[in-house]
Amino acid sequence: MQQRNLGNSGLLVSAVGLGGNNFGGRLNAAETRAVVHKALDMGVTFFDSADTYGKRGGGETGAAEIVLGDALGARRKDIVVSTKFGHAMDDAGKLKGASRRYIITAVEASLRRLKTDWIDLYQLHAADPLTPIEETLRTLDDLVRQGKVRYIGCSGVAAWQFVEANWTARNLGLAQFISHQHEYSLVNRGIEAEMVPAARSCGICILPFYPLASGMLTGKYKPGTPPPAGSRFANPTRFEARFQNEATARKVEALRAFAEGRGHTLLELAMSWLVAQPFVGCVIAGATTPAQVEANVKAASWALSAEELAEVDKITR
Repeated sequence: MQQRNLGNSGLLVSAVGLGGNNFGGRLNAAETRAVVHKALDMGVTFFDSADTYGKRGGGETGAAEIVLGDALGARRKDIVVSTKFGHAMDDAGKLKGASRRYIITAVEASLRRLKTDWIDLYQLHAADPLTPIEETLRTLDDLVRQGKVRYIGCSGVAAWQFVEANWTARNLGLAQFISHQHEYSLVNRGIEAEMVPAARSCGICILPFYPLASGMLTGKYKPGTPPPAGSRFANPTRFEARFQNEATARKVEALRAFAEGRGHTLLELAMSWLVAQPFVGCVIAGATTPAQVEANVKAASWALSAEELAEVDKITR
């Protein structure tokens, strides 16, 4: 497994990470343990979670962190744990945001659920329009100085908000974001317009999630053939249904032909293309089975040439 730094930091992680949004919801504790242990065996060292994961999959709020902490056990010291704060943890919408008061509460709760003394990468999950960014950054800097958090990052904030945060931290001598987590794949390259230039200018990395476009880039969906039973597109949510259009289907088929013409699979192309991007730190791929973990890790081994990258760019630009 290739190891790389996250942005300009000294934090080393595997090129492919494991996303935990299925943990504690779609996957129970035993199923989560099987997936996590397979990832450890495959050399994955970056495990991504959030305090709200678990609830999204039909489980309880905080469940994803709980089952991840249980599954890691003594192996926790060998890997990088990332989690997030900011999204609403209650139906009333009171437990959310990025104020000093809330962050102090949220980090202690995540530490307990993860059964750890520190969080390697603590990420702001969404911008908080009610809290000045200086207050958020000063609080996170305090957590870094206390050793409860090693590095900080963000997710789901606009490019201008990220640049403002970076400028504020730099000028006040505070800990700076080292990463930005965002949806990014061969069929969703929207962040290249603003977020990627901002990230490269500030020296941070992008952590792509949904690298396979909810399964569109796995190769299991074929034109004119019904989606496999139990797959995401058999009963798509509104999020997944946005990929079900003629333009995306044409693009996917062109990518499939490109990969197969070179003796590779669509999955290998999707993962390896992301790993080849110089601003990508770690590709966060979710999985519901150990077999999916193995497939995702092995798929990232195609070293695309400059000519191949240019051709893929023409197909997906």
